[in-house]
Amino acid sequence: MIRVMVTYTVKEDRVEENEELVRAVYAGLDEIGDPDIHYATFKKADGRTFVHMAMFPSPEKQAVLSNSPAFRAFQENIGDRCEVPPDPQPLELIGSHSFV
Repeated sequence: MIRVMVTYTVKEDRVEENEELVRAVYAGLDEIGDPDIHYATFKKADGRTFVHMAMFPSPEKQAVLSNSPAFRAFQENIGDRCEVPPDPQPLELIGSHSFV
């Protein structure tokens, strides 16, 4: 299982734009309808720091997200939107309760 967490902080005037792009990713994933892709996005209390968490059973399933048009659009100008760039980190599961 591939597990990853990505955190980044967007510029104050780009929060709405980022949220719209993130929502488009979810709309695209809904269209794809792959139950093996587990993906969630959170916004921290500062209102500008985003946390994306994803789990995939294989690199091929990860590629389904990475190659989706909405995800590519989300990534396209992310450097311009960010004050703190994305920091992807692999995760090791220690335990969970009712968490995908």
